[in-house]
Amino acid sequence: MKTTSSTAVYSLSYRESKTYVAATLFVIGNILLPQLCHLMPQGGLIWLPIYFFTLVAAYKYGLTAGLLTAIVSPIVNSSLFGMPAASMLPIILTKSVLLALAAAFIASKVRRVALWAVALAVLAYQGIGMMAEWGMTGSLTAALQDIRLGWPGMLVQIFGGFAIIKLIKK
Repeated sequence: MKTTSSTAVYSLSYRESKTYVAATLFVIGNILLPQLCHLMPQGGLIWLPIYFFTLVAAYKYGLTAGLLTAIVSPIVNSSLFGMPAASMLPIILTKSVLLALAAAFIASKVRRVALWAVALAVLAYQGIGMMAEWGMTGSLTAALQDIRLGWPGMLVQIFGGFAIIKLIKK
């Protein structure tokens, strides 16, 4: 597997209609993928599907598309399906926003699609998010759950996210 690609990364603004089209498509992905993953017991905890298209949106299209996806996806999922539970929304939203920030920042600095850069974005949001969750819940066990149970999802985010970002032409 080629671990870098000259596939372009973009930085769409709030003024471009492309931003909202892209964010809408990624939100739909972040609605459908969790529904699929929740068909298996603890699927959400293992596969961390609510973050997948946020990573792709932010890395490929920049902070604006990433933040729209990061904020809208968990709220819509919780409102429509009760997942994530309303009590978990602050933590999920925090991690989603951290992922959008990390992915957009790293992509803007690297200016290409690189496996190590996608991995760094995932590790950054998980590391900072773990500390934030520990601070919000007071539970180190809860904060470590994504690492203990969600490592398959993090691998899917890294390798699957890298592949999808490379596949998206424009």
